[in-house]
Amino acid sequence: MLKKLICSLVVAGCCHNLVFAKESDVIGDLADTLDNRWQLGQDRISWQVKDSHEDHLEFSGEKMSAIIYYGSDTAGNLSLKRKLVWPMLRTIPNDTHASLIHDFPLEISPKWTINGDASVAENLVNVEFDGVLTLTSTLGQNIILERTLSPSTNLPVLVERLKFSNNGTKNIDLELTELDYSFNTKKSNGVYGVYHIQAQSEESGSFTLTPNQSVIVNAKYMATKQGQEYDVSVDKEINKRQRYIEGLTGNLQLVTPDPIVNQMFNFSKIRAAESIYRTKGGLMHGPGGGRYYAAIWANDQAEYINPFFPYLGNANGNESAINSYEHFARFMNPEYTAIPSSIIAEGIDIWNGAGDRGDCAMIAYGASRFALANGDEKDAKSLLPLIDWCIEFSYRQMSKEGVIASDSDELEGRFPSGQYNLSTNMLTYGALVSSVHLNNELGRKDVAKGYAQRAIQLRSSIERYFGANVQGFETYRYFEGNEKLRAWIALPLTMGIFDRKQGTLDALLSDKLWSADGIYSEAGNNTFWDRATLYAFRGIFAAGETDTAMRYFKYYSRKRLLGEHVPYAVEAWPEGNQRHLSAESALYGRVVTEGIFGIEATGFKQFSVAPFLPSSWNEMCLNNVRAFRDNFDVCVSRKGEAFEVAIKPENKPVMRLPWQGKAAISVNL
Repeated sequence: MLKKLICSLVVAGCCHNLVFAKESDVIGDLADTLDNRWQLGQDRISWQVKDSHEDHLEFSGEKMSAIIYYGSDTAGNLSLKRKLVWPMLRTIPNDTHASLIHDFPLEISPKWTINGDASVAENLVNVEFDGVLTLTSTLGQNIILERTLSPSTNLPVLVERLKFSNNGTKNIDLELTELDYSFNTKKSNGVYGVYHIQAQSEESGSFTLTPNQSVIVNAKYMATKQGQEYDVSVDKEINKRQRYIEGLTGNLQLVTPDPIVNQMFNFSKIRAAESIYRTKGGLMHGPGGGRYYAAIWANDQAEYINPFFPYLGNANGNESAINSYEHFARFMNPEYTAIPSSIIAEGIDIWNGAGDRGDCAMIAYGASRFALANGDEKDAKSLLPLIDWCIEFSYRQMSKEGVIASDSDELEGRFPSGQYNLSTNMLTYGALVSSVHLNNELGRKDVAKGYAQRAIQLRSSIERYFGANVQGFETYRYFEGNEKLRAWIALPLTMGIFDRKQGTLDALLSDKLWSADGIYSEAGNNTFWDRATLYAFRGIFAAGETDTAMRYFKYYSRKRLLGEHVPYAVEAWPEGNQRHLSAESALYGRVVTEGIFGIEATGFKQFSVAPFLPSSWNEMCLNNVRAFRDNFDVCVSRKGEAFEVAIKPENKPVMRLPWQGKAAISVNL
């Protein structure tokens, strides 16, 4: 009986035959309309500078984050600003945005003269990014200056290595002046008193560079509490960063015929995993963007990124995920008043400015999926009270129509959401589905049966309440009275509900929602948030519309990786000027794991998989998947009109499974 209840949920990969997308030989044509500013290399991208252009990117370590603004001005000269953020050096008032921040413009660099001339321009000629940022310039005709910038993995330091090389045929006299910049903040402005901000270089003096000779100057930019000192080796910090990147690259490796998608996925792993801070409240993943650090949110952490960490196998990521759920669990209460949306300031305060955003739905959805993929019974049992409490809280907000109320949604009132919105209800539905599997795994069969019945009922209520014709499309209204298409109509597809698949697909990709930058938040408004676009990609892949999804996904990947603002998924526009918030990169990763490969955790060692190949690909693999406390590869290859799915656990025989490309395959490791 329970199996029938679960199957009736019509979850992607559970007793549901997906229709394979119509073959097409033009899945790359949309991406080919783009012009690349950047070029793709081996595990890196590079920009050969030929015009004026400026951009910014963020990279992070456990004790700091750096937003680097760089480019070539109208005269061809390097523009550079280093905005450094120290999340654990708290300022007053100690609110969400109270990280110490300081800008270091280009002028705060070691100074030099070349053959006695201090006015030689630094003309940017090449930029390269592979996890560290390298800016290459010419100083006159014969000197090359290569700046390599990297965050420390575990110190509150940005390091910068400057390499001067003589590419000419004559000796060059180089005079280097020591960088010694220092600034103390006011004691009254710091939670921990005075903070010491400094920039220093290690080498100075006179050098004669013979042809092909180089000299290296190391600089460091840092901030500390009074009395703190760190022994910083620039070479060591760059090496640690490179080893860290190699570790992330080695796990969860995507191998497809499309090198752009492969590299975008690789960079997404980096941005997702690096933004974790060692706070007094434990490891806390933070969105970043110059505003959001040493704090957690029910959407960014609990919902978006935490379920991705087990697949990546990143130890800090998994620890930060469990820590975030434990922080939220502190606020469970017998009166069932809402859990705060955000826990801030290293865990000692909260933000709840938008009321209940459906936060419990977000937490229960993310925590149940994390618990399954994490594959640890003890951890799962510790998360059960929070999951159960959040589901119960959600059901206490249920209307007579059988749908769940919330004050707002993750956009916090930026767009209207009514009293009952589609997002809160779909996340609750998704939480119930995963909780069925979780409770079955833990032997709570009656609880699992109850959640399955609730999921069936909620699905029916969602169809009755939200199912509607909106602007000519048979899809979903976002709330009662909603007359404009919204980006979150993709959520039913993401959660495996395909009743209105065609109308929803048509609406998402119509000129009312699809734009050159992804999916608009609302028809008629040019605001976009990448999170909604990435959820939509997951949903379209889950619906079996592989070629359609890949056509737009390739376009998006190429634009974000090789276009005008690189190399990650972004938060939004116009708000925030397309900040590189970390959790959006995890959502990109989940398009691959849960969308393209169709992996859905159904137990601590079990999952379903539906790896639909685009019609122009013959094979693809996801190697070194670290979920379920294991290490395995998932590959699919074309075998005539059918397919073979190969599951390759570490040190175990390969499982070769014939597949017709319809119902998902169940795998037990």
